[in-house]
Amino acid sequence: MGKRRCWSRGSQLLTISFPTASMASYSEAKAAWVLEAGTYYIRVGNSSRNTHIAAAVCLDEDAVTVQLKNLFRDEEPLQELSAEGAAAWTYDGEAQEKEAAPKIYLHGADIETETVTYRESEPVWRDKGTVTAWTMDDVRSGKASLEEFTAQLTVRELAEICVGSARGGQGTDTVIGSASALVPGAAGDTTSLLLEDRNVKNMILADGPAGLRLNPHFATTADGRLLVSGDTISGIPMGEDPERTADAVDYYQYCTAIPVATLLAQSWDMELIEKAGRIVGREMEEFHVTLWLAPGMNIHRNPLCGRNFEYYSEDPLLTGMCAAADTKGVQSRPGIGTTIKHFAANSQEDNRMFSNAHISERALREIYLKGFEITVKTSQPMSIMSSYNLLNGTHTANHYDLLTSAARDEWGFAGLVMTDWFTSQDPSFMFGAAVHKYPISSSPLCIKAGNDLQMPGCQKNVDDIVEAVEHPEKAGEEALTLGELQACAARILNVIARSSCYEGSAPYGEQFGELPWIGRCERGEKF
Repeated sequence: MGKRRCWSRGSQLLTISFPTASMASYSEAKAAWVLEAGTYYIRVGNSSRNTHIAAAVCLDEDAVTVQLKNLFRDEEPLQELSAEGAAAWTYDGEAQEKEAAPKIYLHGADIETETVTYRESEPVWRDKGTVTAWTMDDVRSGKASLEEFTAQLTVRELAEICVGSARGGQGTDTVIGSASALVPGAAGDTTSLLLEDRNVKNMILADGPAGLRLNPHFATTADGRLLVSGDTISGIPMGEDPERTADAVDYYQYCTAIPVATLLAQSWDMELIEKAGRIVGREMEEFHVTLWLAPGMNIHRNPLCGRNFEYYSEDPLLTGMCAAADTKGVQSRPGIGTTIKHFAANSQEDNRMFSNAHISERALREIYLKGFEITVKTSQPMSIMSSYNLLNGTHTANHYDLLTSAARDEWGFAGLVMTDWFTSQDPSFMFGAAVHKYPISSSPLCIKAGNDLQMPGCQKNVDDIVEAVEHPEKAGEEALTLGELQACAARILNVIARSSCYEGSAPYGEQFGELPWIGRCERGEKF
């Protein structure tokens, strides 16, 4: 949506435009976005109870704007609320305004239909037998394609790429929200096990709903070893760390406190939000963080949701525009990116890892997914984080139609998808050995769904993935093909190759086409 301001004799003229197709609603019967025949009134005002009709758009017949397929069937039928029999709110003079409104006539036959093509399977990439062991430098220079590089990796190497570096699980030097030894206070990082042989560097992931959340102070020995006290990286004052020596070196990571998402959304100022994103982006550069685990953009549905403060709004349009502006600001810096989350329908904190959201296809697409769709199509974020909850009976982390069919095939998302922390790991250390109605999400099914990176990662994640590829006859529904694992690893490698891990990276949105892209991302290259 664009705007233009003109000044004349103390008055202000505001011109607002929007795509006609944005007025379409989703039809489950047609599995399509449809502009229904009839009259659409354009209202202008400063609140929902103070608007007046400025124009009327008249459509002569139904028009399908995008032909899709239904992806979110629920086994449990929903009883939806209905407005049938309710009287619409009105005001004096509304009927006269409708009659006098300027008419804009549209013909359904003139509106083009976009038809989405969905992928069917992931091909297996075979090593061509070259003697050369390709490195990431070869991929970045164009000497080798990403396909050739990925084809040389073993199943275990591929699995290692798809699992975060916290191999010991919770461990003695790891806490939630503070799991990276490379950037103290960062939430985690990708593996460095291929650094020496293949020069695949690891990305640092930092959380923070109000700007980066890092340890403001830490110390190292003179030779760079982090001082550790108890179960956290040392951030305590001088003289209190028993391991501290006279030659210890102090470091500081002071980050700007950005207003939380709800407050930013209340500004209605996309330029301001983009500036806030640029502040975070500059600090990501300074502290060597690759991915910011934000913005959160779930829909406000209940005032008791414990994380509403880090979500923008109850309105999906405002949510999508804010997250897109934030992403544009962050990704204006070379090789760093955002992680839009929690995908999707994460509307409560209580029992959030085992709750099951039952939502109709239309409500999902028009409310819960719309903000994510707007953000992907407008700003192409570097990554998406799946949520903890189940959606119509399937863990979002294991939901192929959510992560692949919708995000990639329909919207053209070209980055990587990651899990929320400990989604596919035993949660008993956090919640105790409780009995839950649903199991944790499956590590192999994350790969099958296109959930590329499992965070923070444990050895069991790696072993389960390897077993599912090498012994599919034992894995049952969790069996994986080599192509499915290669596709996930390649998407991660593709983002790493374009990231600030390497010198000479450009802003992420400007890099499409500079490097060989993995298969079937043509839609993503538009953005």
